[in-house]
Amino acid sequence: MSMMIELTFFLGLQIKQSPKEIFLNQTKYTKELIKKFGMENANSIGTPMSPTTTLEEDKNRKNMDETMYRGMIGSLLYLTASRPDIMFSVCKCARFQSAPKESHRTAVKRIIRYLTGTSKLGLWYAHSNNFVLKSFSDADFVGDRIDRKSTSDTFQLLGKCSNFLA
Repeated sequence: MSMMIELTFFLGLQIKQSPKEIFLNQTKYTKELIKKFGMENANSIGTPMSPTTTLEEDKNRKNMDETMYRGMIGSLLYLTASRPDIMFSVCKCARFQSAPKESHRTAVKRIIRYLTGTSKLGLWYAHSNNFVLKSFSDADFVGDRIDRKSTSDTFQLLGKCSNFLA
């Protein structure tokens, strides 16, 4: 027989529980990610990606190590479990894993710079018996410059969940 204790850490998720709320974040993992890619001294930035950023194949630019780029993308994708604010930017950069260029790495580094200033951000669930599922969607019809495909995104909220800074 085992002793059951309050869950505080699970698969990289830090969990803080109280009678009125549950807070999920990946602060420890975020700080390790920033250190892993040598950006602990980088200045933070206010957004993960500029609205005017357009990522393209950039055949004329210098190639980047695919293994390193894929490692950066994989680390960021794991972080999206508690950080929906970076999901769109990370997925946009993930499209270029087969032939990443310096411009793509610059976009990923911007996401990491954003994380340096928001490492304590996570998901907050207030205690409630009202579990209403809200869903939002958005679409960019034929907005991709490379293959002219549409991009869509959805976002779901369960109950009173919100982004919250610890």
